[in-house]
Amino acid sequence: MSDTVARSCSEAERAIRCDLAALYRLVAHFRMTDLIDTHITARVPGPEHHFLINRYGVLFNEMRASDLVKIDCDGRLVEAPEQVARHPERYRVNAAGFTIHSAVHLARPDLCFVIHTHTAAGAAVSAQKQGLLPISQHALKFYGHLAYHDYEGIALDIGERERLVADLGNRNAMILRNHGLLVGGPSAATAFEEIHFLERACQIQVQALAGNAELVIPPAAVCERTAAQFQRDDSEGIAALAWQAALRLIDTAGSDYRS
Repeated sequence: MSDTVARSCSEAERAIRCDLAALYRLVAHFRMTDLIDTHITARVPGPEHHFLINRYGVLFNEMRASDLVKIDCDGRLVEAPEQVARHPERYRVNAAGFTIHSAVHLARPDLCFVIHTHTAAGAAVSAQKQGLLPISQHALKFYGHLAYHDYEGIALDIGERERLVADLGNRNAMILRNHGLLVGGPSAATAFEEIHFLERACQIQVQALAGNAELVIPPAAVCERTAAQFQRDDSEGIAALAWQAALRLIDTAGSDYRS
Protein backbone atom coordinates (compact mmCIF):
# COMPACT_ATOMS: atom_id res chain seq x y z
CA MET A 1 0.00 0.00 0.00
CA SER A 2 1.31 3.48 -0.81
CA ASP A 3 2.76 5.49 2.07
CA THR A 4 0.19 8.25 1.51
CA VAL A 5 -2.75 5.85 1.85
CA ALA A 6 -1.17 3.94 4.73
CA ARG A 7 -0.69 7.12 6.75
CA SER A 8 -4.27 8.29 6.22
CA CYS A 9 -6.24 5.18 7.20
CA SER A 10 -6.79 2.96 10.21
CA GLU A 11 -5.80 -0.69 10.57
CA ALA A 12 -9.45 -1.67 10.00
CA GLU A 13 -9.60 0.33 6.77
CA ARG A 14 -6.30 -1.15 5.59
CA ALA A 15 -7.70 -4.66 6.08
CA ILE A 16 -10.85 -3.81 4.14
CA ARG A 17 -8.81 -2.24 1.34
CA CYS A 18 -6.82 -5.46 1.00
CA ASP A 19 -9.97 -7.62 1.00
CA LEU A 20 -11.61 -5.36 -1.58
CA ALA A 21 -8.56 -5.40 -3.84
CA ALA A 22 -8.56 -9.20 -3.55
CA LEU A 23 -12.21 -9.29 -4.59
CA TYR A 24 -11.37 -7.29 -7.70
CA ARG A 25 -8.55 -9.68 -8.58
CA LEU A 26 -10.76 -12.74 -8.03
CA VAL A 27 -13.62 -11.35 -10.12
CA ALA A 28 -11.04 -10.85 -12.88
CA HIS A 29 -9.62 -14.36 -12.34
CA PHE A 30 -13.08 -15.88 -12.85
CA ARG A 31 -13.71 -13.73 -15.95
CA MET A 32 -16.56 -11.65 -14.54
CA THR A 33 -15.20 -8.28 -15.72
CA ASP A 34 -16.37 -5.76 -18.32
CA LEU A 35 -13.17 -3.84 -19.13
CA ILE A 36 -13.11 -0.84 -16.73
CA ASP A 37 -16.86 -0.87 -16.05
CA THR A 38 -18.78 -2.41 -13.12
CA HIS A 39 -17.69 -1.97 -9.54
CA ILE A 40 -17.09 -3.61 -6.19
CA THR A 41 -17.38 -1.45 -3.10
CA ALA A 42 -16.85 -1.75 0.64
CA ARG A 43 -18.10 0.18 3.64
CA VAL A 44 -15.39 1.84 5.70
CA PRO A 45 -15.78 1.22 9.47
CA GLY A 46 -17.03 4.21 11.40
CA PRO A 47 -20.04 6.53 11.64
CA GLU A 48 -19.16 8.70 8.63
CA HIS A 49 -20.88 6.54 5.96
CA HIS A 50 -17.77 6.41 3.79
CA PHE A 51 -17.08 3.66 1.33
CA LEU A 52 -14.34 2.54 -1.06
CA ILE A 53 -14.75 2.25 -4.82
CA ASN A 54 -12.28 1.53 -7.61
CA ARG A 55 -10.31 4.25 -9.29
CA TYR A 56 -11.95 4.53 -12.71
CA GLY A 57 -9.71 3.26 -15.47
CA VAL A 58 -7.86 0.52 -13.59
CA LEU A 59 -8.46 -3.04 -14.80
CA PHE A 60 -9.73 -5.44 -12.15
CA ASN A 61 -6.76 -7.79 -12.55
CA GLU A 62 -4.36 -4.95 -11.66
CA MET A 63 -6.32 -3.44 -8.75
CA ARG A 64 -4.35 -2.61 -5.61
CA ALA A 65 -5.43 -1.49 -2.15
CA SER A 66 -4.04 1.97 -2.89
CA ASP A 67 -6.08 2.22 -6.12
CA LEU A 68 -9.31 2.34 -4.09
CA VAL A 69 -10.90 5.77 -3.64
CA LYS A 70 -12.78 6.78 -0.50
CA ILE A 71 -16.01 8.72 -1.05
CA ASP A 72 -18.98 9.73 1.06
CA CYS A 73 -22.67 8.94 0.51
CA ASP A 74 -23.00 12.00 -1.76
CA GLY A 75 -20.15 10.91 -4.01
CA ARG A 76 -17.66 13.47 -2.68
CA LEU A 77 -14.03 12.48 -2.34
CA VAL A 78 -12.83 11.86 1.19
CA GLU A 79 -9.15 12.38 0.54
CA ALA A 80 -6.49 15.00 1.24
CA PRO A 81 -7.32 17.99 -1.03
CA GLU A 82 -3.66 18.56 -1.86
CA GLN A 83 -3.32 14.97 -3.09
CA VAL A 84 -6.45 15.27 -5.23
CA ALA A 85 -5.19 18.54 -6.73
CA ARG A 86 -1.76 17.08 -7.42
CA HIS A 87 -2.97 13.78 -8.92
CA PRO A 88 -6.63 14.15 -10.02
CA GLU A 89 -6.39 11.07 -12.27
CA ARG A 90 -5.88 8.89 -9.18
CA TYR A 91 -9.22 9.92 -7.68
CA ARG A 92 -11.63 9.62 -10.60
CA VAL A 93 -14.72 7.49 -9.92
CA ASN A 94 -17.63 6.40 -12.10
CA ALA A 95 -20.92 8.22 -11.46
CA ALA A 96 -23.13 5.25 -12.34
CA GLY A 97 -21.16 3.03 -9.97
CA PHE A 98 -21.66 5.56 -7.19
CA THR A 99 -25.45 5.67 -7.74
CA ILE A 100 -25.98 1.92 -7.51
CA HIS A 101 -23.54 1.16 -4.71
CA SER A 102 -24.32 4.14 -2.53
CA ALA A 103 -28.01 3.17 -2.64
CA VAL A 104 -27.26 -0.28 -1.27
CA HIS A 105 -24.73 0.85 1.34
CA LEU A 106 -27.06 3.54 2.71
CA ALA A 107 -30.09 1.25 2.92
CA ARG A 108 -28.33 -1.95 3.98
CA PRO A 109 -25.55 -1.35 6.53
CA ASP A 110 -25.34 -5.13 6.94
CA LEU A 111 -23.93 -5.45 3.42
CA CYS A 112 -20.37 -4.25 3.87
CA PHE A 113 -19.24 -5.47 0.43
CA VAL A 114 -21.30 -4.99 -2.75
CA ILE A 115 -20.46 -6.52 -6.16
CA HIS A 116 -22.01 -5.57 -9.50
CA THR A 117 -21.20 -7.40 -12.75
CA HIS A 118 -22.11 -7.29 -16.45
CA THR A 119 -21.20 -10.83 -17.48
CA ALA A 120 -22.63 -12.33 -20.65
CA ALA A 121 -24.53 -15.01 -18.72
CA GLY A 122 -25.79 -12.60 -16.06
CA ALA A 123 -26.94 -10.04 -18.61
CA ALA A 124 -28.54 -12.80 -20.70
CA VAL A 125 -30.63 -14.09 -17.78
CA SER A 126 -31.49 -10.49 -16.82
CA ALA A 127 -33.08 -10.14 -20.27
CA GLN A 128 -35.13 -13.33 -19.96
CA LYS A 129 -38.68 -12.66 -18.81
CA GLN A 130 -38.83 -15.63 -16.43
CA GLY A 131 -35.64 -14.57 -14.66
CA LEU A 132 -33.53 -17.16 -12.90
CA LEU A 133 -35.07 -20.61 -13.20
CA PRO A 134 -34.77 -23.16 -10.36
CA ILE A 135 -33.06 -25.72 -12.58
CA SER A 136 -29.72 -26.18 -10.80
CA GLN A 137 -28.42 -26.52 -7.27
CA HIS A 138 -26.60 -23.22 -7.76
CA ALA A 139 -29.85 -21.49 -8.67
CA LEU A 140 -31.72 -23.03 -5.74
CA LYS A 141 -29.46 -21.15 -3.34
CA PHE A 142 -31.46 -18.08 -4.40
CA TYR A 143 -34.93 -19.64 -4.48
CA GLY A 144 -37.22 -17.17 -2.73
CA HIS A 145 -34.21 -14.95 -1.94
CA LEU A 146 -33.62 -13.14 -5.24
CA ALA A 147 -34.79 -9.60 -6.06
CA TYR A 148 -35.34 -7.92 -9.44
CA HIS A 149 -35.04 -4.29 -10.51
CA ASP A 150 -36.35 -3.02 -13.85
CA TYR A 151 -33.99 -1.23 -16.21
CA GLU A 152 -34.18 2.57 -16.16
CA GLY A 153 -31.16 3.40 -18.35
CA ILE A 154 -27.58 4.07 -17.25
CA ALA A 155 -27.75 4.57 -13.49
CA LEU A 156 -26.97 8.30 -13.33
CA ASP A 157 -30.25 9.41 -11.71
CA ILE A 158 -29.95 9.68 -7.92
CA GLY A 159 -33.72 9.22 -7.78
CA GLU A 160 -33.28 5.61 -8.88
CA ARG A 161 -31.63 4.80 -5.55
CA GLU A 162 -34.97 4.68 -3.71
CA ARG A 163 -36.54 2.36 -6.28
CA LEU A 164 -33.50 0.10 -6.37
CA VAL A 165 -33.34 -0.41 -2.61
CA ALA A 166 -37.12 -0.87 -2.42
CA ASP A 167 -36.78 -3.72 -4.93
CA LEU A 168 -33.79 -5.20 -3.10
CA GLY A 169 -35.60 -5.25 0.25
CA ASN A 170 -33.91 -7.60 2.71
CA ARG A 171 -32.37 -9.84 0.06
CA ASN A 172 -28.64 -10.10 -0.64
CA ALA A 173 -28.82 -10.77 -4.38
CA MET A 174 -30.61 -9.05 -7.23
CA ILE A 175 -30.90 -9.26 -10.99
CA LEU A 176 -30.87 -5.85 -12.66
CA ARG A 177 -33.13 -6.34 -15.68
CA ASN A 178 -31.40 -5.87 -19.06
CA HIS A 179 -28.23 -5.03 -17.17
CA GLY A 180 -26.53 -7.56 -14.91
CA LEU A 181 -26.14 -8.91 -11.39
CA LEU A 182 -25.81 -7.29 -7.95
CA VAL A 183 -24.93 -9.03 -4.68
CA GLY A 184 -23.77 -8.04 -1.22
CA GLY A 185 -22.49 -9.59 1.95
CA PRO A 186 -21.26 -8.72 5.43
CA SER A 187 -17.74 -9.83 4.45
CA ALA A 188 -15.65 -10.20 1.32
CA ALA A 189 -16.00 -13.97 1.69
CA THR A 190 -19.81 -13.97 1.75
CA ALA A 191 -20.08 -11.45 -1.09
CA PHE A 192 -17.71 -13.54 -3.20
CA GLU A 193 -19.73 -16.68 -2.55
CA GLU A 194 -22.94 -14.88 -3.58
CA ILE A 195 -21.57 -13.66 -6.92
CA HIS A 196 -19.87 -17.00 -7.64
CA PHE A 197 -23.09 -18.99 -7.15
CA LEU A 198 -25.31 -16.47 -8.96
CA GLU A 199 -22.97 -16.19 -11.93
CA ARG A 200 -22.63 -19.97 -12.18
CA ALA A 201 -26.42 -20.39 -11.95
CA CYS A 202 -26.83 -17.98 -14.87
CA GLN A 203 -24.17 -19.80 -16.91
CA ILE A 204 -25.96 -23.11 -16.32
CA GLN A 205 -29.31 -21.63 -17.34
CA VAL A 206 -27.98 -20.13 -20.58
CA GLN A 207 -26.39 -23.45 -21.56
CA ALA A 208 -29.46 -25.48 -20.57
CA LEU A 209 -31.75 -23.27 -22.67
CA ALA A 210 -29.31 -23.48 -25.57
CA GLY A 211 -29.78 -27.25 -25.59
CA ASN A 212 -33.39 -26.73 -26.71
CA ALA A 213 -34.58 -29.68 -24.62
CA GLU A 214 -37.36 -29.80 -22.04
CA LEU A 215 -36.12 -28.66 -18.64
CA VAL A 216 -36.71 -30.51 -15.37
CA ILE A 217 -37.96 -28.22 -12.57
CA PRO A 218 -37.83 -29.71 -9.05
CA PRO A 219 -41.04 -29.59 -6.99
CA ALA A 220 -41.55 -26.39 -4.99
CA ALA A 221 -41.06 -28.27 -1.71
CA VAL A 222 -37.64 -29.48 -2.85
CA CYS A 223 -36.70 -25.98 -4.03
CA GLU A 224 -37.66 -24.52 -0.64
CA ARG A 225 -35.80 -27.23 1.26
CA THR A 226 -32.63 -26.72 -0.78
CA ALA A 227 -32.74 -22.94 -0.30
CA ALA A 228 -33.09 -23.47 3.45
CA GLN A 229 -30.12 -25.86 3.43
CA PHE A 230 -27.98 -23.07 2.00
CA GLN A 231 -28.95 -20.87 4.96
CA ARG A 232 -27.66 -23.31 7.59
CA ASP A 233 -25.71 -22.13 10.60
CA ASP A 234 -22.27 -22.97 9.21
CA SER A 235 -22.78 -21.18 5.86
CA GLU A 236 -20.49 -18.27 6.80
CA GLY A 237 -17.77 -20.70 7.87
CA ILE A 238 -17.99 -22.50 4.54
CA ALA A 239 -17.82 -19.15 2.70
CA ALA A 240 -14.69 -18.28 4.71
CA LEU A 241 -13.07 -21.59 3.75
CA ALA A 242 -13.83 -20.98 0.08
CA TRP A 243 -12.47 -17.42 0.38
CA GLN A 244 -9.17 -18.60 1.82
CA ALA A 245 -8.90 -21.19 -0.94
CA ALA A 246 -9.67 -18.56 -3.60
CA LEU A 247 -7.05 -16.19 -2.19
CA ARG A 248 -4.41 -18.82 -2.96
CA LEU A 249 -5.24 -18.32 -6.63
CA ILE A 250 -4.04 -14.71 -6.51
CA ASP A 251 -1.50 -14.88 -3.65
CA THR A 252 1.32 -15.81 -5.97
CA ALA A 253 4.92 -14.63 -5.94
CA GLY A 254 5.04 -10.95 -6.82
CA SER A 255 1.32 -10.39 -6.21
CA ASP A 256 0.83 -6.73 -5.32
CA TYR A 257 -2.90 -6.37 -4.62
CA ARG A 258 -2.20 -5.48 -0.99
CA SER A 259 0.08 -2.59 -1.96
